[in-house]
Amino acid sequence: MPLTPMAEGPVAVLVVTWNSAAVLPEFIASLPTAMSGLEWRLVVADNDSADDTVEVVRALAPDATIVQTGRNAGYAAGVNAALGAARGWAGGIRAAMVCNPDIRMREGCARLLVDDLGATLPDGATVGISVPVLHEADGSVVRSLRREPSVGRAFGEAVIGNTRAGRFPRLSELVTDPGAYTGPTRADWATGALMALSAACLEACGDWDESFFLYSEETEYCLRARDRGYATRLQPQAAAVHLGGDSRVSPYLWTLLTLNRVRLHRRRHGAVPAAAFWAAVLLREASRAALGRAPSRAAAAALVSPAKLRRPPGPAPRAPLSATS
Repeated sequence: MPLTPMAEGPVAVLVVTWNSAAVLPEFIASLPTAMSGLEWRLVVADNDSADDTVEVVRALAPDATIVQTGRNAGYAAGVNAALGAARGWAGGIRAAMVCNPDIRMREGCARLLVDDLGATLPDGATVGISVPVLHEADGSVVRSLRREPSVGRAFGEAVIGNTRAGRFPRLSELVTDPGAYTGPTRADWATGALMALSAACLEACGDWDESFFLYSEETEYCLRARDRGYATRLQPQAAAVHLGGDSRVSPYLWTLLTLNRVRLHRRRHGAVPAAAFWAAVLLREASRAALGRAPSRAAAAALVSPAKLRRPPGPAPRAPLSATS
């Protein structure tokens, strides 16, 4: 059943969980003010949590729809499972809010994001994905906007680091200009901790790509939406705090992030450009490994021999892309 755009339909708040019992109470408590001015319904897709995640949702949000995937399904699969439940609602939805359970939206955040959807940009594209300004727990702004991955940007990040290279659009994916986070900035993609998606965009793009177990799924989706005329744009008045993840320190997560970047580039650009992209990413990780970074050492080894990546017993919680150079 397609998602039907409806100006008065509910907004589906979609949350993917895995052992998220500790962070869910505050998330659930924040929703009434965060969603102020909107009709909304909560859908939680749980990826086989071993803790009390499902019980917490049932106790604190008894009206929520809970979808239990019954397996270590990954983030994209969780999003799709939650969307599947929303597709069953009579009359469709106005929009979907894809959220990490460790997001804390500030008052009115969702309304600002949803109202931005459908805006027409000067080149004729439509805002199909709206994202807020994300903050760390200490209040600092997360550089969450990104440019499309390219060979030149991969080499720029490898040679001078993505924080410094971010000042030059051709040399880094990372958008570091502080001004980009104070105005309505269009981006090729944005980190997926919190994003509003229009029903029209969801209908045009279909499901999220479950072949990306974790990382690059939001990159692929934003780029696919752009290909279909739906832009990703920052709504600077909307704000949220992201408590974060452990991609900065976990060799497994960093390796998965790195390999999925290479996979996505190969899919979109073919074998020859992908070989150059792979070489640039390997240069980056090998040089950081030489400086003693354990995550980069694991990633470099997996780039040479992907079979060396071993999935741990359960999936890690969805963590943000690191801005570390």
